Amino acid sequence: MRKPRNLPMEASAPDAAEGNVRAVDRALALLDAFREEEGPLPLADLARRSGLHLTTALRLLGTLESHGFVKRLPTGGYLLGATLLLLGERFRRTLRLDDHVPPALERLRAESGESATFFVRDGDRRRCLFRLESPHPVRDFARVGEAQPLGIGAHGRALLALEPEPAARPRLPIISRGERLQDVAAIAAPVLGAGGLLAGSIGLTMPLYRFDAAAEQLCATLVLREALAVTASLGGDPTPIRILGET
Repeated sequence: MRKPRNLPMEASAPDAAEGNVRAVDRALALLDAFREEEGPLPLADLARRSGLHLTTALRLLGTLESHGFVKRLPTGGYLLGATLLLLGERFRRTLRLDDHVPPALERLRAESGESATFFVRDGDRRRCLFRLESPHPVRDFARVGEAQPLGIGAHGRALLALEPEPAARPRLPIISRGERLQDVAAIAAPVLGAGGLLAGSIGLTMPLYRFDAAAEQLCATLVLREALAVTASLGGDPTPIRILGET
């Protein structure tokens, strides 16, 4: 009589599956330990920031390095790897935003002379996906990939403006003055994609001293125009945005 074949480890050992999930969580914690403004990080710093033992961090970093998620330098420090850049580009292209958002930002910057930005929602935060800097020597700064809070600032509130049941529908575009950053004004409006799904928010930012009544009127008109145009180009229905722009 033939003996029954052993079950695969995944099926016979649920603890192993749970261990694999923990390993993924720990690997992601290591990636999250990197900061944009910093250079290479030593193993000890990565282990401390991710809350891992040195040996566990070293083992996981070896796996991440083999897949290109991190790069180990001859000096022993670690940097983020090129695979993350490839994944970021795939993310952007699958959203079909590359063909529509940058031209809109170019128009906004050219006609206003101010910095033009596009944010997407990332869980309970917002992330800068596209950015064109103002030609003025005095301007605010934001980096592509930078995460900022939801609900604060023009972009932070624009991403929530079309939620199913907000406390009160805001007028679009949303304008903020020194709300997130002192001495910075911003104007933003949501952008919708196919099926009414939120694609992001588009807008302009500038120093408060340049944000007089004429600049506010011009920038508000430009931002609302581009929010409607990009929504239409992405296959979305611009009606909800238009309605809130007319209230």
